Amino acid sequence: MSDERRGYLYGLAAYVLWGFFPIYFKHLQPASPFEILAHRVIWSVVFISLLLAVVRNWGFIKRLARSPRLLGGLALAALLIAVNWGTYIYGVNSSRVVETALGYFITPLVIVLLGVTVQRERLRVLQWVAVGVGAVAVVVLTIDYGHLPYIALLLAASFGAYSLVKKRLSLPPAEGLFVESAVLAVPALVFVGWLTASGDAKFGNVSATHTVLMIFSGLATALPLLLFAASANRVPMVGIGILQYVAPILQLAVGLLIYHEPMPPARLAGFALVWVALIIFTFDALRRRTRAEKTAAGATAATVEPATTLPPR
Repeated sequence: MSDERRGYLYGLAAYVLWGFFPIYFKHLQPASPFEILAHRVIWSVVFISLLLAVVRNWGFIKRLARSPRLLGGLALAALLIAVNWGTYIYGVNSSRVVETALGYFITPLVIVLLGVTVQRERLRVLQWVAVGVGAVAVVVLTIDYGHLPYIALLLAASFGAYSLVKKRLSLPPAEGLFVESAVLAVPALVFVGWLTASGDAKFGNVSATHTVLMIFSGLATALPLLLFAASANRVPMVGIGILQYVAPILQLAVGLLIYHEPMPPARLAGFALVWVALIIFTFDALRRRTRAEKTAAGATAATVEPATTLPPR
């Protein structure tokens, strides 16, 4: 099996796991979203610590200690991912799985907008068309819901901003997740301690299965991220861009087919517009990649050709 094909399998596994996350987090009820988030943070630290201990990779801590900028960036990333995780858990456990799927459908469009506003990048015509269609979709969905789809927008904005911060930091996934979770672990532990002291904690008081699932939320968080990292090192960015639609498609299917959430015609029209925007966006990315490959191949041929026509010495 080629390295690239193995990368696609890793990526598919990561996005399939993310796609079925709603089922996992539904089973963590009756714990509140905040309690679930706190335990997700705490057990992520535990799991990643064990992993780093096994591979004996703690050298990055010295690098962090020497870089206040890096520490500040990771603290910001931690805040953004906490908002994302908390919003997602709230959305799933308030029976709005379809809206969480919408959030991850529109995330690529939000990342493009962040590229324009923060990175000062220039959009191509088709990218502007995709963003415009996405904006119309949000208007249609706002009319359908009777309010802004704030869960979807908050998920997209928080993950888009998180991706931007992580891109600038360039820290490996396991180390990054460890530091981000460690930053959040102190308030998480304080919150869990307060819940336990007040007698409102569900952890350890529902069933053995519930307790185990809460503990393994750390593994459920880290495993797909590590699979994604293994994929990203082997698969072209266009391939990753296409794979990322697997998770929201599965989440949408879970919301509709397993939890029977409503999909009235107006909401379906809004989702259809989002899919049109994503098709335009993906088509533009594939076309640009094809042109870049042809240009690179032409440059290589032009470089090699003179050498092949030289007479033998």
